Amino acid sequence: MSGFSSTAASIGWGFDRTEELLERLQQAPGEEARRAVAPTSDGPAPSRWTLRGIRATFPWLKDYTLSGVWRLLHRHGLHIRAAQVRQHSPDPDYLAKLEHLLSCLRDAAAHPDDVVLVFLDEMGYYRWPKEGRTWAAAAPTPAPLADRDGPNNKQWRVIGALNALTGRVDYLDAYIIGRAKVVVFYRQLAAAYPNARQIYVVQDNWSIHRHEEVQAALATVPQIEPVWLPTYAPWLNPIEKLWRWLREQALTLHRLAGDWDMLRERVNAFLNQFAEESHTLLQYVGLTGEGKLAQALNDS
Repeated sequence: MSGFSSTAASIGWGFDRTEELLERLQQAPGEEARRAVAPTSDGPAPSRWTLRGIRATFPWLKDYTLSGVWRLLHRHGLHIRAAQVRQHSPDPDYLAKLEHLLSCLRDAAAHPDDVVLVFLDEMGYYRWPKEGRTWAAAAPTPAPLADRDGPNNKQWRVIGALNALTGRVDYLDAYIIGRAKVVVFYRQLAAAYPNARQIYVVQDNWSIHRHEEVQAALATVPQIEPVWLPTYAPWLNPIEKLWRWLREQALTLHRLAGDWDMLRERVNAFLNQFAEESHTLLQYVGLTGEGKLAQALNDS
């Protein structure tokens, strides 16, 4: 998806005309663009602007070639750009849940000796490698292969928790992460922080997390307090970025499809790097710097 922006007023084109162009490009292409680019006469309008669609939409461009349209747009500060995704959670209590999360972060930062905050999540990975880009000889030599060796694409799962202040990672891996394993992991966290009077566990709204059996078990671990994220708000859970790093470093184009035990050892070795603490990990996931979560930690 792409869009256009302007950095300067038009020179010799007319400021009003430039403004008209900018305003129109903020909207979806219409009938003129449809007639110019639709494969058939009854095809729908395109979803984004192209040079042909722009030329057809503005009458003063009708005599330009496509390369002429491109040069004119660039000359007047208009460029094709990658669009950004507008992050949005449908949760009506988004702001209240965000403020609660930030207050828990401030509490942990203000009382590091006896208050802990961890971000919890689950991920799964498969025997067969993720495809990806890597350095290799140019064509016509064969392209790198994501080798699909082994009888089936077996899956394994991990539940993990990232300490917001230290970068420490605790985890548990198993074939299935269900109610029983979630309860085991909560108790593992309590044992990992024996001196903590409060362990905030920030987590999403997966049904297992809220299951009555899990909640009953949590009542027996009073130092753990669940902190619920807004619905569909993964950008507020930095451990998601740890999973991305794991996939990039250990699972993309791996050569262990035929050695399941060794693949699991590789994944665990990656996570074991953060068994104590890691400022590098905190930087990678955005818990240092100028972000909203990092600022909450710095405010205390």
